[in-house]
Parts: sequence; structure tokens; C-alpha cells
Amino acid sequence: MLKRNFLLAASATGVLVLTACTNAADADSAESRGSEGAAITEVAVEEAQKQWGEGIVAIAKTHTDKGDFKARATEHINTLYAYGDDSKVMFKPTLAAQDQFRENFDEALSYFIGTEGTEDTGFAIKGWTNVRWENNGIYTDEDSAMAMGNYYFTGPDGEETKVEYTFGYVPDENGNLKINLHHSSLPYTPE
Repeated sequence: MLKRNFLLAASATGVLVLTACTNAADADSAESRGSEGAAITEVAVEEAQKQWGEGIVAIAKTHTDKGDFKARATEHINTLYAYGDDSKVMFKPTLAAQDQFRENFDEALSYFIGTEGTEDTGFAIKGWTNVRWENNGIYTDEDSAMAMGNYYFTGPDGEETKVEYTFGYVPDENGNLKINLHHSSLPYTPE
């Protein structure tokens, strides 16, 4: 009888420990994604940055491999930007002077893959092989995040191009971070 009670108690304790560990892991996972109700974390912002950089490299590689780079760029924008969601997107690309602000999906796509007869030569199809981020700062709260710093684009020749950035993020209905602010510019160079 004593042995049976001990086994039941041990079994119940194991279930409680397993449940507690599972709940803690679920909470950590939800928090790192920035899901509703949980504060957005710096880790979630860094993951969103990583996905953005990998997306740019994937678009470039798809273009180099003569694949459907338009479809890959469309996926990139739909996955990572808040176009079409309830929030508006403010996008000021690095290499844009005539059409400085990209207020909708089509304008963003044109910037990334190019449109004949415009200033858009296709930023994402320039052969980038890596994107490296250096955050100057990340600010987060429960329903938004901002990051500012420099990112470096490695070209096919191995040379890096330094670009200054400010990105803003909001969680979608599934807790995935989407970009609602994207401002990039080349660093100031004195004349």
C-alpha cells in the first residue's frame, strides 16, 4: 500500500513538473514571437531582422538562378510587411528619389525587383549574398517595436555596403511581427 501511494505521488509530481515546464516553454515561445498580450521582445525584433535579411538574399539568389524572383519578392513583402493589414506602412527605401515613399504593395514590389521606365532598378536583385545588422537601439512594448542602426549588404564581389535604417514593427493577428515603418538611407558623406 505504501509503495502504491508513493508511485501515485511520484506520478502526480511528474505530471505537475511536466505541465509547468510545458507552460513555461509555451509562454517563452509566445513572448519571443510578440504574440498578443505579451510584450514584444528584442529577440523577436532580431528574429524579424534576420528573416528580412534572409529574404533579400533569397530574392537575389532566385534572380541569379533565373527563378521566379517576383513570386519570392511577393512572398517577402506579404510575410514581413503590414501592407493590407489594419496598419499603414511607411516605407522610404534607400535608393529612391523620384518616388521617395512606397505606400502600397505594388510600389514596394517595384522597388525590390525593378520596373522598366522608373528609377527602380531592383534593390533586392543586385546579387546580395548576406545582410548583417548592427542595432544602435531597440525599443519594444506590448503592441509595437522600433529598431535603429546600420545594416550591411554584402555584394557578389564580397564588398559590404553600409546603410542606415529605422524599422517599426507591429504584431499581426497571429503575433508575427510585421514592418509598418522602414526608412533606409546611405550615410552622409561630406563634400
